[in-house]
Amino acid sequence: MAAFAEGTPCWVDASLPDVEAGKRFYGELFGWTFTAPSAQYGGYTQAYSRGRNVAALAPKPDGRMPTVWGVYLYTADAYAAARRIRSAGGQMVMEPMPVGPYGTAAMAADPGGAVFGLWQPGTHHGFEASMVPYTYCWTEVYTRARDAVDTFYAQVFGYVAEDQEDAGIEYRTWSPPGSPPGPDTAVAGRTLITEAFPEFMPAHFLVYFAVPDVDESVATVRRLGGRVSADPFDTPYGRIAVVADNQGAAFALLSEPEAGPESGPGSGSESGSAAGPGAESEPGRPGA
Repeated sequence: MAAFAEGTPCWVDASLPDVEAGKRFYGELFGWTFTAPSAQYGGYTQAYSRGRNVAALAPKPDGRMPTVWGVYLYTADAYAAARRIRSAGGQMVMEPMPVGPYGTAAMAADPGGAVFGLWQPGTHHGFEASMVPYTYCWTEVYTRARDAVDTFYAQVFGYVAEDQEDAGIEYRTWSPPGSPPGPDTAVAGRTLITEAFPEFMPAHFLVYFAVPDVDESVATVRRLGGRVSADPFDTPYGRIAVVADNQGAAFALLSEPEAGPESGPGSGSESGSAAGPGAESEPGRPGA
């Protein structure tokens, strides 16, 4: 497996009140299988798609914590990344902490308040599969602090930015340092929380999963007791819906456009995104 570039999303997990219920939901929605919960690591449960490690479910240690999907960004040195985060105006929610032989984890918040993880691999390198059906394919941060956030991620991870003027919304993609900016290399996006959203919506990262048929997956979400906050809609980057599981953890679903790789960022590329601008930002969508 090729190494991740600095700042590239390399892992996702869901913090849930009930991991067993989560296993039933995602097992049926995505066909995932699961390891037994790790007693040593607080019940952390690894998820597999076709035998490859793709995500995890974790019990919330405190009921006051949000029920969310979280994304972890690769770093070669979590301690150095934490110093850069503080210097750039972010905050450390959890300082770097070794997780046995698996790696070093940390949690941080950018200047707009969006929380993300850091992962410095040990024996656990991150995704064993991504950008294919029933695995992670894209993430984007929703923020009200555009300028501070753009500066922050450029300083912390060296992201190279490109604004997507044809998106119909203000949207920026980020590519790893040393790569040319653009959809072929983009690893994450940034969009804005506008007046179309509820005032109480916090800054956050939205995690996308690839599926063969968004409409079919949305029907399954509803059948399993989940919630649909953005019905399926078409974009140049594919067909997208925004949903939440039956415990409230929100995520997006994406089906690639049938036209193939030229239809949008990444389009199944192992190096970049498989989604595109702003699923939650479409006028008339969530919060409108």
